[in-house]
Amino acid sequence: MNIGWITPGEAGEMWGIKERRVQTMCSNGQISGAIRKGRMWLIPASTPKPIDGRTKAAKQLTKMKWEKIL
Repeated sequence: MNIGWITPGEAGEMWGIKERRVQTMCSNGQISGAIRKGRMWLIPASTPKPIDGRTKAAKQLTKMKWEKIL
């Protein structure tokens, strides 16, 4: 199985966000499958854009998840 890898710059371009934000999301563990090779992050090409968490829609999703738990 051969996984294609992309850089944070390429991921940011695909997802419409800045490279630095993608790097921060990798550091925080928000992007599943991201690995660090030296000073560079590698992200599986098939990874969908994660929920940012700072938007109104993301806050509503989080609220709905908590309501299910409680």
